[in-house]
Amino acid sequence: MGRVARPPSPRLPAARRPRLVTALLAAVALTGTTAASCGDDAPVVTVAQVGRAPVTEVIDAPATVTARAAATLTAPADGTLSGLRVQPGQRVTRGQVLAVVDSPTARERLAQAREALRAAKRAGRGVGASDLGGSRRGTDRAADEAFAAARAAAGKVGDPQLRAALLLQVTSAQRQYESAARAADRAVTAVQRGVAGLNSAVGALSAAQRLQAQQAYDLAKATVDALTLRAPIAGVVQPGGTRVAPSADLGGLLGAAGAGLDPAALGAAGSGGPPAGVDDAVPAGGRVTAGTPVFTVVDVGRLGLFAEVDETDVLLVRAGVPASVELDAVTGATYDATVRSVDVLPTSSARGGVTYRVRLDLGAGRLGATETAPAPRPGMNAVVRLRVREAADAVAVPASAVFSADGRDAVWVLRDGRAGRVPVTVGVQGQDLVQIVDGVRAGDRVVVRGADQVRDGQELP
Repeated sequence: MGRVARPPSPRLPAARRPRLVTALLAAVALTGTTAASCGDDAPVVTVAQVGRAPVTEVIDAPATVTARAAATLTAPADGTLSGLRVQPGQRVTRGQVLAVVDSPTARERLAQAREALRAAKRAGRGVGASDLGGSRRGTDRAADEAFAAARAAAGKVGDPQLRAALLLQVTSAQRQYESAARAADRAVTAVQRGVAGLNSAVGALSAAQRLQAQQAYDLAKATVDALTLRAPIAGVVQPGGTRVAPSADLGGLLGAAGAGLDPAALGAAGSGGPPAGVDDAVPAGGRVTAGTPVFTVVDVGRLGLFAEVDETDVLLVRAGVPASVELDAVTGATYDATVRSVDVLPTSSARGGVTYRVRLDLGAGRLGATETAPAPRPGMNAVVRLRVREAADAVAVPASAVFSADGRDAVWVLRDGRAGRVPVTVGVQGQDLVQIVDGVRAGDRVVVRGADQVRDGQELP
C-alpha cells in the first residue's frame, strides 16, 4: 500500500484503499472545538479534543440468496411419465416417490437379459475345441454391448448419488468380467496347445458367460428400478430442471447451477430449462426422453448467501464474521448473517477485477422493531455488510483528521498553541471514525478539518 510523499493532505479511508465502508456509530467524543478562519472566508481549520468511541469497519459486497442444496431428477430412459405422485410446491422427504416413468425399451432390455441369463445357465455342454475361440469372442461382444448400454443409461440418471452408484456397479461388473474372461482365455489357450482337457476350458468359458449374463441382467434391472424417481433430498418440488441466469453477474459464476444455487451444496448438476415463456413441466402421460428433467427438489431449510468480496478486502474476512443483509425484494428489512467460509480460488468480477466468493448462513430478518421479515427466495439480490473489525472503546478521530505524509499516516496535534505533525498507527477504519492505536491519546487536541491548510509550527487557537 505505497504512498507518494507530498505536502500533507487529508486522508480518507475510502481513498487509501478501494473499500466500501459504513460507520455504525458516527459520533466521537470531541470537546473544546475551535476554528481558525482566513480573512472573511468561512472557517477552514477546525480543532477538537480527542476522545473515546466505538469504531466499526464494514465491508459492503453484492450477494445472492442461495438454497442449501438442489437435485434435478431426469428420466433414465425414453418412455412415458405414467404417474405423478406429487404437485409443484409440495414439500417432500428424502426417498419419497415423486414420479414413475414407463419405458417399454428398458423393460424389453431387462426381459432379454433375463432370457440370456437363463440360457447361459443351461449352456456349457456340447462345445467343441474348435468352437471355443468363437464362443469367447461372442461373449466379449455381448459383454461390451451390455456395459456400454448400462453406462449410457446410468449417465442419464439425474440423481447424482444413484448415478454414481450405477456407474460404480458397471465398473465393478466390468472388472469382474475381465478377470473371468482372462481365466477363460488361459483355459482356451491351454486346450489349443493340447496342455489341458476340453472340460476345463468349457467350464471356464461357461463361467465367464454366466457372469456376463448375470451382470447384464443386474444392470438392466438397475435401469428399470431407476424408472421410479425418488427424492434424493428433502425439500420443495418444482417442475423441470434448474435454469441458467442469462446475464446475471452471480448467475454466471454459478455456471450450470443457475442463480440461487450454491454449487458446493448442489445435489445434481442443473439442467437448462426451455426458453423463457415455455412451460417445461411434464404432465402425466407426457413423453420423455432419456435425460429429460422431470422434477427439481430444492432444500430451503437453511438459506445462505453467496457474496463477491474484492481482493483488497478479502483478507479481512474470515469464518464467523457477523453481517447484516438488505434485500432488493424486501425494502426496509434487515437480516442477520454469519460468514461460513471464504473460497481460496478467485473469480473475475463483472467489473474486470478479482473477487473471492464468501459463503454465509442467512438468519432471521426484521421489518422495523417488531415485525418479522418474510423468508427470501433463492436467487434474490442482496447487499451484505460484513463487520470485519470492531473496537469497543477506541481512541478515535474523524477520518478527515488523518492524512498521508512521507509514506506514513499522520495527524496535526496542537501543543502550546502550535500545530505539529505526529505520525500515527491506524487500527479499525470506519467511514467517519478511525481508531488511533499509537501516536495520539485521549485529551490531545488535533486538527479535524482543513488538515491540508495547516503547516508545521503554525499557530492555531
